[in-house]
Amino acid sequence: MLTALAIRDVVLIEALDLDFGAGLDVLTGETGAGKSILLDALGLALGARGETALVRHGAAQAVVTATFDPPIGAVAALLDENGVEVEPGEPLLIRRIVKADGGSRGFVNDQPAGAALLRDLAPLLVEIHGQHDDRGMLNPRGHRALLDAFGRVDAGDTARAWAALRDGNAALAAARAEIETAARDREWLEHTVAELAALAAEPGEEEALADKRRSMQRAEKIADDLAAIDDYLEGSDGGLARLRQAARVLERIAEDHPALADALAAVDRAVIEGAVAEEQLRVARGALAFDPRALEDDEARLFELRAMARKHRVQPDDLARLTTEMRERLHRLDAGEGGIALLEQAVATARADYDAATDQLTARRTAAAARLDEAVAAELAPLKLDAARFRTVVAAAGDEGWSAAGKDRVEFEIATNPGAPFAPLTKIASGGELSRFILAMKVALVQQGGAATMIFDEIDRGVGGAVASAIGERLARLAEQTQLLVVTHSPQVAARGAQHLLIAKSSDGTVTRTGVRRLDEAERREEIARMLSGATVTDEARAQAERLLEAA
Repeated sequence: MLTALAIRDVVLIEALDLDFGAGLDVLTGETGAGKSILLDALGLALGARGETALVRHGAAQAVVTATFDPPIGAVAALLDENGVEVEPGEPLLIRRIVKADGGSRGFVNDQPAGAALLRDLAPLLVEIHGQHDDRGMLNPRGHRALLDAFGRVDAGDTARAWAALRDGNAALAAARAEIETAARDREWLEHTVAELAALAAEPGEEEALADKRRSMQRAEKIADDLAAIDDYLEGSDGGLARLRQAARVLERIAEDHPALADALAAVDRAVIEGAVAEEQLRVARGALAFDPRALEDDEARLFELRAMARKHRVQPDDLARLTTEMRERLHRLDAGEGGIALLEQAVATARADYDAATDQLTARRTAAAARLDEAVAAELAPLKLDAARFRTVVAAAGDEGWSAAGKDRVEFEIATNPGAPFAPLTKIASGGELSRFILAMKVALVQQGGAATMIFDEIDRGVGGAVASAIGERLARLAEQTQLLVVTHSPQVAARGAQHLLIAKSSDGTVTRTGVRRLDEAERREEIARMLSGATVTDEARAQAERLLEAA
């Protein structure tokens, strides 16, 4: 609900702060007083084009701030989707600034917001109906939802059937595409499967082979080093042979020279230790021995795995998985026709379920349309539209129009004169008729919900007496369900208002300004009397105004 509107420097309005309540708010004033400026200002806040002509002469910018109840439901969801944060329970403030030198800016709760977001918010917050309005109820795209809400038509079964049909068609299309692609590649697929199967790669095999290869390469290097050590120790010129020769010579001469006994003992120990080292080296060489052909085989396998992985642009460890996938693709190709047949059967079943659900949905809509036509027809005669006819068309939308909401296209049509053909409202209704048709439909659809605030701009133009009274009564009835703001020239409508705002111009001789003030009971009676009698307010007009207020 719109709770407040603050306007600064818009056309003839210098500064204006308005508070609005629930129910029916009426706005009156003499012709040319500037009632349209209020609607233009609200439209600006809700994303209308920011024309520089709206900026008051001499001002740097125009600013409009509209305050609404804390956002819930679709409004809250739209704000969240666009990253606009609003604290729970905090009012929704929409502010729009238009500069005199061009350009505009929008804000939602002081967070920058583009005009596109404001325009998306607008239909969720306010419905504006005027003589030239072509939105809201007059947009055929929303008629089906309005009819469903009126008739309490539940499309849940249809939505579920549509989801099953949509998913089935998607699965069938994907299977056909896969088979078609696979059929073109059958020769390559068979060759690839045979090639991968022959390789028989296993997960982790590449790492194991690489580790084994590194180990054998290290062993080969160590074996070369041990062979060099063996040359140092063994052989006729080796260190151990020379130690043995030295021991024999020392043993021979130590018999004559006892002082060499210790030297001989040391050399003997060296010979013994050398023999131990020689044996340990022999054992080590045996442990490190490997078949060079094994290294070659491992390297060949490793290079083969890596080459195959490069060929298929995967990691070597993924070759086993790739083999399985390729086999499955080949299997699906071989068994494809049987699978397609099953999917086609599933789609046929889903189509039958969807057809059954939509047939029932269409029947419920058709019944609801008859009730809606009757309800709207009951509202036409009192609104001086007794020659007009209204109908709700429920027609097949065509295959391209099928959806979770069914197969129906729904549109509201009227015929304004007996024998005249039916056509959309905007095609054949005049300005005054159009506003009254909208009111008739809104009263009939009052339970279906919609924006929390509705505005009717001069819905009573060109009518008076009993018709104006009927319009006022229906507006009051509608205001029991939603907030209504009505710009009116009719005293019968004005008398129905829960709050009455007077729009008037004033001038100091150089500057003309538009102002708005809330009327108390006495002022309200005087304003309604003026609306009844014109420039000169008579006692009779005041008495008639009093009777209208008492009747309301």
